[in-house]
Amino acid sequence: MNIRLLICLILVTGLFSSCKKWLEVEPESEIAAPILFSTENGFMEAINGVYNRSTESDLYGKELTFGTTEVLAQNFSMREDGQDYRQTSLYNYKHGEFIKRKDKIWAGLYNGIVNCNLILENVDAKKNIFSGSNYAIIKGEALALRAYLHFDLLRLFAPSYLRNPSAKGIPYANKYTKDVTPLSTVSETIDLIVKDLEEAKQLLVVDPIRSAGYIVNYPLVTDTLKNTEQKSPSLFLQNRRHRLNYYAVCGTLARVYLYKNDKVKALFNAKEVIDSKKFPWTAKSDFEAFEDSKKDRILYKELVFGWYIPGAAKDIKENWFQSGTRGFYLIEDAADYIYEKATAGASDSRYKYWLSATSNQSSRSYDIVKYRRNPLSTEANANLHYLMAPAIRLSEMYYIAAECTYATNPADAVNYLKQVREARQIGDPLTINNEEDLLKELLKDARKEWLAEGQLFYMYKRLNRGIVGQTGVIIPASDNIFVLPLPNDEIVYGGR
Repeated sequence: MNIRLLICLILVTGLFSSCKKWLEVEPESEIAAPILFSTENGFMEAINGVYNRSTESDLYGKELTFGTTEVLAQNFSMREDGQDYRQTSLYNYKHGEFIKRKDKIWAGLYNGIVNCNLILENVDAKKNIFSGSNYAIIKGEALALRAYLHFDLLRLFAPSYLRNPSAKGIPYANKYTKDVTPLSTVSETIDLIVKDLEEAKQLLVVDPIRSAGYIVNYPLVTDTLKNTEQKSPSLFLQNRRHRLNYYAVCGTLARVYLYKNDKVKALFNAKEVIDSKKFPWTAKSDFEAFEDSKKDRILYKELVFGWYIPGAAKDIKENWFQSGTRGFYLIEDAADYIYEKATAGASDSRYKYWLSATSNQSSRSYDIVKYRRNPLSTEANANLHYLMAPAIRLSEMYYIAAECTYATNPADAVNYLKQVREARQIGDPLTINNEEDLLKELLKDARKEWLAEGQLFYMYKRLNRGIVGQTGVIIPASDNIFVLPLPNDEIVYGGR
């Protein structure tokens, strides 16, 4: 969908799905916007609306976590045409179902961006209505969200920086306008993303997550300011890892700088997350707990940022991760290959606790149970952790640190990767003699770590590496695979 058409649609249909009470009072959008942005609470509702929209199934509630991007990375077995993704796994970008999903991703991400711009257009003029640090937090999150959503658009719909930094990228929409936004080059787009993120980082120095009192834990209702009497009276300032918090911005900057091959700045930001000590490795006892209600399958405390998706619980249980012809699963040979069962995988806790063996008369396969909830409870959050779609993990910061350190300190680089493996109960020694060996091992471990999380496709693309099939067959790197076609509306009405 063309951005101009998208903005026009928003102006006609209203502002945010989370702001229904405002629209019930004044349904005309030109009246609703001034009312919405007349109070601090209105701005909070508006930014929450962007998060809520982003967790729908066409974005991070499915397609950009365990849907389209995972299928493109060859991380699911495809028997017949499971959920209409078979042609996607074959990179048939002219297939009708793929086009529908791809176009919805484009429109959905730009919907979030347009609404971030609407917040940013109003927030400075209303600075005096905010209490405490809420102005800085709301503006910082809006900038960070705008950058985050643009970056995923760039990683999907444009060539990688390594391949061609001067190629046409995407429209970087940083104004709330009905005018057509011109295409920026890949390099220009990355620079605009960095600009937004660096400004967000400066604003978010006041983020409660940076305080000594913010302790990441497992409480079901709140997990912020756990061990202090100075608890925030505002729910808006709690559960900061469900939002683009200060460290999530650092993590996103580490991703973006690495995409640009600026390893010095990527390492600096990754280290800021690591050195904060805010995100402890998951205890073995939590990962291995026998009772579902006490098990941490998602490795919740390690999430620097994640999307809260309680509404996906029913589909996860009944539709998306069922073995057989319609669900996302792994055949036995694929699971054994990905997790290196014959060697390091024998002790890998991810292999043991994210996969559940199932069989029929003709074959043996594994259900992916990473997102499984307590089957004995009807409550969406009956498990030890919230139902989250991971967005940025602690382990990714270690991968980035390893990749950025090897040229100057190979021993430290290998140690970063070893720490991830040890946290997953892998004690086998690593044989790494050069940078190429390190990259191969990073790719293998990332595939295990990010199963059903949507990030591996981007890593292959950033490195311009062939995608490894489920039994080792290499699908050659190509822009025909790595660059998704723009929506037809964007080409026709945007003059692309």
